[in-house]
Amino acid sequence: MEKMRMRGATLPGNSSVEMKEFEIPKPGHGQVLIQTKATTICGSDIRCIYREHVGKGPEGYIPGMVAGHEPCGVIVEEGEGLKRFKKGDRVIVYHISGCGVCNDCRRGYYISCKSRFRQAYGWQRNGGMAPYILADEKDLIALPDELTYKDGAQVACGFGTVYEAIEKIGICGNDAVLVTGLGPVGLAALMLAKAMGANMLIGVEMNDYRIGLAKKLGLVDYVFKPDEAMDGIMKVTNGNGVERAIDASASDPGRQLAIRATREWGKIAFVGEGGTCTFNPSPDIIHGQKTIYGSWVTSLWRMEELVERLVRWGIHPEDLITDEFPLEKAGEAYALMAGGNCGKVAVVFD
Repeated sequence: MEKMRMRGATLPGNSSVEMKEFEIPKPGHGQVLIQTKATTICGSDIRCIYREHVGKGPEGYIPGMVAGHEPCGVIVEEGEGLKRFKKGDRVIVYHISGCGVCNDCRRGYYISCKSRFRQAYGWQRNGGMAPYILADEKDLIALPDELTYKDGAQVACGFGTVYEAIEKIGICGNDAVLVTGLGPVGLAALMLAKAMGANMLIGVEMNDYRIGLAKKLGLVDYVFKPDEAMDGIMKVTNGNGVERAIDASASDPGRQLAIRATREWGKIAFVGEGGTCTFNPSPDIIHGQKTIYGSWVTSLWRMEELVERLVRWGIHPEDLITDEFPLEKAGEAYALMAGGNCGKVAVVFD
C-alpha cells in the first residue's frame, strides 16, 4: 500500500526556504499524529537556521528536517499506549522532546535536557511547517476551547519564555516594568505584565514599525528609542528607575539599559538569546543590590499554568500576529520575519 505524502518547509541556511516531500508518519507507542493548524516563526529560527546554520548542541539544526518549533493543531491519529490525550483533542506541542528521565526532565524542563535522546521539534526532528506533525504524548499541552490555534502556537516558545522570566522576577501592581526590544517576545512580555497589573509599562525599541504596533495594541504607557531611553525612563519614574526589567533585545546596549534603568533592589531578566553584555558590577548591580536572572524557555507545568491563566485573563497571543501565510508561501513568511518590519508571523493551514 502506497504511503500518503505531504510537503514541508526546510531551511537550507542561505536565507531561503526549500519545500520537500515527506511521508505522512504513523504514530508509534505513546505518540500521536497531529494535523497542523498554525505554526509561528521564532526569532531563533532566523538567528540560527534561516540565514546560516550557526546553532550548536540544542540549537543545531539537522539539514532537511521540517522546520517550525511553534506548532499547534488537532490529534487525528492515535498510537498505542496513550494515557491522557485522544483523537480530536486540540493540543499545543512543547517544542523540545526530552528524554523524560533525567533530573531536568523530571522537573518539567525538557528545554534543559542534556541527554543524547533529547530532540527539538523543527531542529533535530520534524516540526510544524508541514500539514502533519508526529509528536510524543508527553510533549503535549491541552489547548482550551477559549483559545485559537494561533494563540496556542505562540504559547510554548514565545509567551511561555516570557512567563517563566516574569515568574522569576515577580511582577505585580506595585511595579513599573521596562522591556527592552519590542519584537514578538518583548511584546508578549508587555502583554503579560499588563495582565499581572503592572502600573507602568515602558518599552524601548528602534524599529518604528514595532513602536507603532506596541502603541496600537495599548501595551505601553511610554516608549523610547535607545538614544533617549535612559533620560526618558528616569523622568517618568521620578529619577528612581523601574522595579522590574526584561531584556528581549539580545543587544549589549539593551542589556546595559535594562540593568541601569532598574532601581535599587530591582530585578532584571535576560531572555533575548545571543550577543554580549558589558557592565560594571560595582556601580551597576552590587551597590544597587540588584539581581539579574537568566531564563530559558519554560517548563511543562508552567506552560499548562500559563494556558489556564491566558483564558482567565482574556488574553489572546494571536493579537501579536501581524501577517499570515499559507504553507506554499513559507519563503515569504520567513523573509518577512527576517526583515523585522512585522510582529509575529504565522503559517496557517486550512
